[in-house]
Amino acid sequence: MNRQMMKRHALALCTAIGLGLATVPAKAETFITVLTGGTSGVYYPLGVALSNVYGKALPGAKVTAQATKASVENLNLLQAGRGEIGFTLGDSLSDAWKGNEEVGFKQKLEKLRTIAAIYPNYIQVVASKDSGIKTLADLKGKRVSVGAPKSGTELNARAIFGAAGLAYKDFAKTEYLPFGESVDLIKNRQLDATLISAGLGVAAIKDLSASQEVTVVSIPADLVQKVGDAAYIVETIPANTYPGQTEAVPTAAVRNLLVSHSGVSDDAAYAMTKTLFENLDALAAAHVAAKQIKLDQSATQSPVPLHAGAIKYYKEKGLM
Repeated sequence: MNRQMMKRHALALCTAIGLGLATVPAKAETFITVLTGGTSGVYYPLGVALSNVYGKALPGAKVTAQATKASVENLNLLQAGRGEIGFTLGDSLSDAWKGNEEVGFKQKLEKLRTIAAIYPNYIQVVASKDSGIKTLADLKGKRVSVGAPKSGTELNARAIFGAAGLAYKDFAKTEYLPFGESVDLIKNRQLDATLISAGLGVAAIKDLSASQEVTVVSIPADLVQKVGDAAYIVETIPANTYPGQTEAVPTAAVRNLLVSHSGVSDDAAYAMTKTLFENLDALAAAHVAAKQIKLDQSATQSPVPLHAGAIKYYKEKGLM
């Protein structure tokens, strides 16, 4: 057994111990890596908050939040045992379980195990007012950012634009950039629009709409149905979510999940699940999106199996 694997085994044991099963030895070396997303999105502040929660519940543990390219990278890292828990979009998780090489999974990621389904990601298409973009069809011939390459956002972009009859070649320019960089280019008039998949209240969109007039582009319900994937649901961005957005905007959403892997012990997964739901206030204080995380039947729904430790917790709560 190599040193990395030894650390991971020690982690699983110490996580379970540290969350109430016993006392963590003073010199125990415990590692928990929370895989998040780009620093300008929602995964990152929530991941930092979750790492703080685990850090307080695990005396002597070394808990870190790691910025990543989000869903696809997180799932590949978890499969490789290079993290204990990570954020992902539901459609990305489904592709990982199937081994969809086109979107970044070279094999079936069969070690993945779900901890919880959490809040929905709203697919938010935002354009500068000056661009004249009012509908998805208006994106043709425009300069558009579709998210970091093979991120969950970029997979959402392919699905939504495809349902609207658009391909990347239809744009005058296609950029593969994270939220913050996309917004900076719109501010500098180097881009016309961006698609962002995240919880409501994205800091980057707030920043953009506070500095100039923008249009939040509608994604109609019939178009959501055309995607042909049950992971995509009809949702609405409420009025006044962003400065200057005075009307509710129809859109699509995909549920986010927290995922672990089979190498994490049942006791550790149970403890991580329990601690998550016992500290929702701390997560909501970090970002408003966490207010939509509920301990109900939806928390148990996932395209891949639940971790046995998570199942134990849900059974205790009468959800299974």
